[in-house]
Amino acid sequence: MAKASSKKLTSLEVCAGAGGQAIGLERAGFEHAALVEIEEQFCNTLRLNRPKWNVIQADLNKFKGTQYKGVDLVAGGVPCPPFSKAGKQLGELDERDLFPAMLKLVKETQPKAVLIENVRGLLDPKFKDYRDVITKKLERMGYVVSWKLFHAAHFGVPQLRPRTLMVALQKPYAEHFEWPIGNTEKIVTVGDALYELMASAGWKKVDAWRKKASKVGPTLVGGSKKHGGADLGPTRAKKAWLALGVDGKGLVEFAPQADFDGDPRLTVQMAAIIQGFPKEWKFSGKKTAAYRQVGNAFPPPVAEAVGKAIRKAIRKAIEQGDRKPTAPKKPKATSSRVLVA
Repeated sequence: MAKASSKKLTSLEVCAGAGGQAIGLERAGFEHAALVEIEEQFCNTLRLNRPKWNVIQADLNKFKGTQYKGVDLVAGGVPCPPFSKAGKQLGELDERDLFPAMLKLVKETQPKAVLIENVRGLLDPKFKDYRDVITKKLERMGYVVSWKLFHAAHFGVPQLRPRTLMVALQKPYAEHFEWPIGNTEKIVTVGDALYELMASAGWKKVDAWRKKASKVGPTLVGGSKKHGGADLGPTRAKKAWLALGVDGKGLVEFAPQADFDGDPRLTVQMAAIIQGFPKEWKFSGKKTAAYRQVGNAFPPPVAEAVGKAIRKAIRKAIEQGDRKPTAPKKPKATSSRVLVA
């Protein structure tokens, strides 16, 4: 085995959000060279949980990635509204489409692998031409590209949450890549995932509630700056949550008390568990702002599974061809890393 295989691979993450993807890639064995996120509250959450991470508040359209040339992986969950069925699905015509900025970053950094996460709608037939454009641009840069639909519930996340993932690897590494399969039989239910938290204040009816909540939940919807608040989504989603014994009309600060009667609401921490975050992960800001961070996150267990598959492919190529992982040079300190304006 090549000596280089003991070293950690590096990642540059953009649209990092509240850290769902970052947690997963950290677990998968990647060391974060930098995490780029435009929203201050999200950046605060990242720094709150991982003070040593290099968190950069920046507009991806203005971010220069040249100083990270040679990073092993560039990853990001670019904004989903351009492709979401909850919106107008304007695709590349939507001003929030950051695929061009992502491709520019890939060209600047030339990573071994690229990981992009988005909503299920991106795989709709109406976006085939746009996917083809993205694929061809990456192929011209020397990458082998594949797209796949993932269901978070197959990776231990107690909600449906279908997501589109794109993985691109340079040719020497692509031949070793295999998509993770997940487990369609061992499903974690809402009741099992939240039992400990729901019982934490001594709620007497928690066992009966657990039996009712014996399925995975619908996709959490965190809302945006302009739309959505601290509730569990549109009317159809609320009905689905109610069938599981959860009142989806809002969030609460505390778990049900001993004599609570009725259908409980979730706390931000409970919602985060439904999204696959570790129990100890904290979110900066008040309830609505914190829940928006949760609802828009990439479930860590899915990011971990795909990250491990990418890491395995790179490692195999390194071992067989003795290609050493290249770490980017550390950027020089600057007076400010806020590039939003």
